[in-house]
Amino acid sequence: MSHNASSSAPRRALRAVFPSLAVLGVAGALFVIRRPLMMSAPRCMAGRWHGCYDTFNGVVLMTLVAVPLAVLVAWALASWRRAAGAASARAWRSSLAEVGMVHGTVPFLWLTMMPGLAPGVAPRRVSLVPLRDLATMGTGGIIGNLLVFAALGFFAPMRFAAFASVPRILALGAGCSVLVEVAQYVLWLDRVSSVDDVLVNATGALLAGLASRRWWRTTAGNPSDRPGPVPTAVG
Repeated sequence: MSHNASSSAPRRALRAVFPSLAVLGVAGALFVIRRPLMMSAPRCMAGRWHGCYDTFNGVVLMTLVAVPLAVLVAWALASWRRAAGAASARAWRSSLAEVGMVHGTVPFLWLTMMPGLAPGVAPRRVSLVPLRDLATMGTGGIIGNLLVFAALGFFAPMRFAAFASVPRILALGAGCSVLVEVAQYVLWLDRVSSVDDVLVNATGALLAGLASRRWWRTTAGNPSDRPGPVPTAVG
């Protein structure tokens, strides 16, 4: 047995362990929050706005409910690309990346744009001193801010070669976060526009991007993305 073959076995084992741990972690988190989520289920299933789409539990629940639809959309996009001549692996990667960016980012944007207790009444608040608000965020707040653009940071370099670098992922996360903070201020949502939110959002995008590094798209025009030649009849 060659040295390369023996050294590749532990790597394959590690690649199988990390996804398994991620699945177990998500399952454990869902088990812990299952009761709060189910409290919003009756109103969400009845199509009521209040108590569903204006609450954290309701938004998270509807995001989970929409997962099968997101998978179906990804399958449809991949099938369309394969029919156009793209390679199967590239078609699935591009389609999953596009759907993942949207499905994993829009709910968090919705949550960040939900107004506070006194929108349009309470004075606008801005915090421009770095690291000052981290102490008041708490563990849940920090984790939530890390996740806001995590899906974007994870999937964007898989879909677009222009974002397949650490500085660009960081700039993407920071730029999107700045837009959110500016929107919160302009729309007078009774939320604090904080530079720490930008820092944590950008860090979350970067960490997620590093997690998907092995799948980054490295060329802007991969031949497998282009439709193949159309056969012509000879006669």
